[in-house]
Amino acid sequence: PFVHSFSVSVRSFRAFLQCLQFLLQHTHRHLSLDTQKSINMSGEGEKQAAAAAAEAEIPLGPDGKPLSKNALKKLEKQKRAAELKAKKAEERAAREAKQKAVGGAKDKKQKSAEDDDPVDPNEYFEARCKSMAKLQRQGQHPYPHKFHVTISVPEFQTRYAHVKAGERESDEKVSLAGRLLRKAAGGAGLVFYHLRGDGESVQVFADAKVYAGGQEAFDQVNNLLRRGDVVGVEGFPMRTRRGELSIVPERLELLSPCLHMLPTPREGLQNVETRFRQRYLDLIANHEQVRSTFVTRAKVVSGVRRFLDNMGFLEVETPMMNMIAGGATAKPFITTHNSLDMQLYMRVAPELYLKQLVVGGLERVYEIGRQFRNEGIDPTHNPEFTTCEFYMAYADYNDLMNMTERMLSNLVKEVTGSYQIKYHPKGPDSPPVEIDFTPPWNRISLVRGLEERAGFKIPENLESEETRLFLLEQCKKLEIEVELPHTTYRLLDGLVGEVIEPECINPTFITDHPQLMSPLAKWHRSAPGLTERFELFVNGRELCNAYTELNDPHVQRERFGEQAAQKAAGDDEAQLIDETFCRSLEYGLPPTAGWGLGVDRFCMLLSDHTSIKEVLLFPAMKPIVNTQSSTDGESAVPASAST
Repeated sequence: PFVHSFSVSVRSFRAFLQCLQFLLQHTHRHLSLDTQKSINMSGEGEKQAAAAAAEAEIPLGPDGKPLSKNALKKLEKQKRAAELKAKKAEERAAREAKQKAVGGAKDKKQKSAEDDDPVDPNEYFEARCKSMAKLQRQGQHPYPHKFHVTISVPEFQTRYAHVKAGERESDEKVSLAGRLLRKAAGGAGLVFYHLRGDGESVQVFADAKVYAGGQEAFDQVNNLLRRGDVVGVEGFPMRTRRGELSIVPERLELLSPCLHMLPTPREGLQNVETRFRQRYLDLIANHEQVRSTFVTRAKVVSGVRRFLDNMGFLEVETPMMNMIAGGATAKPFITTHNSLDMQLYMRVAPELYLKQLVVGGLERVYEIGRQFRNEGIDPTHNPEFTTCEFYMAYADYNDLMNMTERMLSNLVKEVTGSYQIKYHPKGPDSPPVEIDFTPPWNRISLVRGLEERAGFKIPENLESEETRLFLLEQCKKLEIEVELPHTTYRLLDGLVGEVIEPECINPTFITDHPQLMSPLAKWHRSAPGLTERFELFVNGRELCNAYTELNDPHVQRERFGEQAAQKAAGDDEAQLIDETFCRSLEYGLPPTAGWGLGVDRFCMLLSDHTSIKEVLLFPAMKPIVNTQSSTDGESAVPASAST
């Protein structure tokens, strides 16, 4: 019975465990279903909340939840700004569309005339020639005889400087003329020009509303005009709202067309060869810089003339062609007088004629003029150049040094505003040097200064063969090249040019030259073998040459004889005997001092140029062989002239 009872108990316990396991599994399944249901109910709530927010037009954030009040305010502000910007863009587009509808056709006429111009210079020239021919066939002449100008551009700028911004003085009728530099269409019935005359510019505010001939005439003349044309303008002054003084034309007239394409205002004319060969084009394209240089030159010439006139000098003129090339050590140009069958020389200096005038009683004379020397071309030399020479009775070279200091220092201050100038010896991109013209200036005796700086002693007899060989040896040691023949004069000149001249940055007088270097100068009263002569050097270049004049006819003949011997030995720069001049000395030349200034080099300093070509309007240029015919009739013009 006991065993039977235990077996029943075990089976009952197992049944109990199975029932408990079943209950646990059932309970877990129901809990999982309830949890999932709860989660599903939560998601449905959020969806319902989002739907409610959408119905209330509340924006949602990136997380899908409705935005806060602060975020809503910020979003609303951004929305209003975007709407305002879009509205303005629409209004602007509407205005532009309206302007095009009203004046677009007119603007198109004004612009297309130039837009269709050829870009090739040769084609442009041909097109403009055809345009002018067509104009003539229509009975209009592009080259009228006369245009009445009542005011210049500079006077216009001065007289109407008082006009205020936005004002028009319609009752003031003026007419002026000049060259068109710029042209731009300004909208419906407006064209703007930049006109230059007498060195200054003014805006031409062309308005179809006030043009005398009406819209058709306005369109016709503005379609015709191009950059570079010379035009006449009749109208009245005004100042734009931006403050630009302008002339409003009631009539525009083409006075002379520019048939060639001009360089653009931004680039200018950069080709140096073209600038010098076509100076007129250089003046058009680079007007301000080029004009300034030659205004400076004019001030220098007038200043020298005024200084001498105030001292009682008389300006004279002497022959350009001479039977003997005298007055300076230089190689002359040779020409022929056909009628007289005579060989003549272009003058290298006016000196001998001017001293003959002093003999005749014109005790203070001067001449400003061209000299001609058949020598090399380099940045400081041109075959023809300008000098001023004066001769003053009863003066010596000491007087002239003092005069030179006064004249040139005052002239520098008058032209530049100061005694000190800045000069760029190696071009505008190089560091400048300051040159001080404040007097008194430094003075260096030639022979003594050469010995001190080179560290050698020159033999006393300067005209001996010993001295010549000594100087030749010194030139070889210093590696100084001297052209043949190796005369004492040339050797000394080469040494001075290498040893002394480079240090003469500020104005410096090199004085007391040997007699063999100065055949027309009087012997030094206290230094045998030397003369009373000086040369003025600035920035290492000679500007002036002066001396106490030799007035003994016998000594003068001897000096000329020595020069003739040097010429026979091969020195083609030496002078010949001028018997006419020697005879004039026999009538008595008073104690006299003579002086010469290289005007071109002085102008180079004051205008800050390193090439003499920059201060000569038409410098000497090598010819260019051009096989193609030139449209402007200049066979020597390079192809880049119109670029």
